[in-house]
Amino acid sequence: MEWHIKCDPEDISRYVFCPGDQARARRIADQMDNAGLVTDSRGYVVYSGMYKDVFMTVCGTGMGGPTVAIALEELAHMGADTFIRVGSCGVFQEGQKPGDVIIASGTVRQGGTANGYLPLAYPAVPTYAVLRALVDAAETAETPYTVGVGIAGDGFYAPRDPQVVEMIQSAGVVSVEMESDTLFIVGAYRGWRTGALYSSDGAPGEIKPEWGEDAFRRGELDAIQIGLEGMLRIATADGAH
Repeated sequence: MEWHIKCDPEDISRYVFCPGDQARARRIADQMDNAGLVTDSRGYVVYSGMYKDVFMTVCGTGMGGPTVAIALEELAHMGADTFIRVGSCGVFQEGQKPGDVIIASGTVRQGGTANGYLPLAYPAVPTYAVLRALVDAAETAETPYTVGVGIAGDGFYAPRDPQVVEMIQSAGVVSVEMESDTLFIVGAYRGWRTGALYSSDGAPGEIKPEWGEDAFRRGELDAIQIGLEGMLRIATADGAH
């Protein structure tokens, strides 16, 4: 029995979605057949069900690197080896708006948890096969998307140096959130497959403006569908479908 995610390993798939938001975990599970609650323990909400005949699991991890790392480690102890984060993010570039779908090609490391696994110089990038599957799923769905480098850190309300923000914008960084750096680094260290995509929750400099909430939810649903279809492509390539 794991310390935090207390359940039977047979209830956990090798294919796992790991959103930070527990409510989003439920919304992902709602797209599955016969999905049921596996456990709700220490802030981790886990569902498992079938998506087009493939057994999949969803774990709402909560916010930040430490909770994500614990979830990955304990789920992997129970057989998981492929993790896709379906999250939300802020944005930096002019023209980005609420509900835009962003698929991560890498993450600037500003969080602390991943430093316990690999040195800061090691890049935080997704597994290429997972990135490719997500892009292919978006293309098939004809859903507009952006592939780009984001940034992830621990201090949601930390002061922002305007010069650093300007540099980030100039470098073309497209997203900011709190988990992908840990996801990618822990996955690389342990040999697990990882990927991440997000729905933008605002425009540059804004966080979830009221006028954008409906757009954000539409983007969230788009990201969920892309994630599910991307995972299905991975499972099919594995011979699980």
